[in-house]
Amino acid sequence: MSELDRVQLPPRTATHGGRTEVLVVGGGPAGLGAAMGAAAAGAEVILVERYGFLGGNATAALVMPLMSFHNEVKQAVAGEDNRLLPTDHGEGEPVVAGVLWTLLDRLVRVRGAIPPDPSTGYTVPFDPELFKLVAYDMLHGCGVRLLLHAFASDRATLPGGGSRCVFETKSGPVVLDADVVVDCTGDGDLAAASGAPYEIGRPEDGLTQPMTLMFRVGNFDRAAFLEYVHENPDQWRGVHGLWDLIRQARDAGELDLPREDILFFATPHPDEVSVNSTRVGGLGISVWDLTRAELTTHRQLAQIARFLHDRVPGFAESYVIQSGVQIGVRETRRVLGDYQLTGEDVLSARSFDDVIARGAYPVDIHNPNGPGTILRRLPQGCSYDIPLRALLPRDTDGLLVAGRCISGDHVAHSSYRIMPISMATGQAAGVCAALAARLGKPPREVPPEQVQRVLRAQGASLPS
Repeated sequence: MSELDRVQLPPRTATHGGRTEVLVVGGGPAGLGAAMGAAAAGAEVILVERYGFLGGNATAALVMPLMSFHNEVKQAVAGEDNRLLPTDHGEGEPVVAGVLWTLLDRLVRVRGAIPPDPSTGYTVPFDPELFKLVAYDMLHGCGVRLLLHAFASDRATLPGGGSRCVFETKSGPVVLDADVVVDCTGDGDLAAASGAPYEIGRPEDGLTQPMTLMFRVGNFDRAAFLEYVHENPDQWRGVHGLWDLIRQARDAGELDLPREDILFFATPHPDEVSVNSTRVGGLGISVWDLTRAELTTHRQLAQIARFLHDRVPGFAESYVIQSGVQIGVRETRRVLGDYQLTGEDVLSARSFDDVIARGAYPVDIHNPNGPGTILRRLPQGCSYDIPLRALLPRDTDGLLVAGRCISGDHVAHSSYRIMPISMATGQAAGVCAALAARLGKPPREVPPEQVQRVLRAQGASLPS
């Protein structure tokens, strides 16, 4: 949209909420990893979250399941599938551990997740409500203090050292001071407010991957659906398909699907699926684009739900249980750090001396212009390193980034954006922040070997 007029607002006062050693902003997977990593490293930690619950994209946007965080030592063997989970990922070893495994162990114990193995395609189906509860319990158990319903709007460097962050709340503006801040907003909001440079979108036109409103469908008759799949084996591939039924609905004027097929996943509940079939372009840091995207995808959701109910076997009695609190955003800012991870680094499984996390998820780029998805896998049995330098924004001190907004190009981002890897970069950022606070140094002056040593002691997966 065209440039809008700017107006001057009057000065205002804020409530001073106190000071902490490490301030984590954002309670999604990256923020959970950062808060727990920093607390386990001995720091005093406050985590601030914009919503009234934790989990970020896992719970607010219903991004389900957690995608694979395993390398692929043995390729998948094609065969008949009745699990409604990915079939294209073969046997492998986890390349993310630490806080992620703590979360998964607790979720499995309360029957809130199915552990990853060949039967799940190494994904992790989970219950979003139990995810929220487990996240609360984890942070409470390690002494992290919480402030919910607080949206981060600004950050400034204090004259005597440290940072002051501003949060918009129902109680008016609140400020919190910290020795070190970890930006886990997903969009790099505080890094951008601090003047750190960033990139958006692909280099040729600046377009970002599309946004998706996820939703859960209940009263699903799995047996009836699988009978259809058995009788029409060319119409379903693990978690996506229904091409003939889509064409019939389109020809009848009932469905205007923005992608090439219907995509849905099983959850821990046998009579429920998680649907990932809406799609809309736009920029997830533009309030105007977000408004249009919410309106557009809710209309898409209604069409897709009717299509499933009216035309797809197994959905005759189905209904929408829940849609995301907000649309799921795949890509916005990529904050430029001391190193920018590239697609070549990912696809060549590159190693770095200052490695603090690893990934093995494929390059996965949803077409910004419409149907189509690019999927490119790493070499078999391999993973790539994420260096500490990718978490250190240029032109700033006292600040780290974690999650999908770390320093990388458009191609690399499409792999490391997934939630298990975000949790790993979060844990690393939290550890580095804790060490910086305790040493009285800027994060970029903390030796990577110290961060690696603490991460290994916390059970993180790093190359030996």
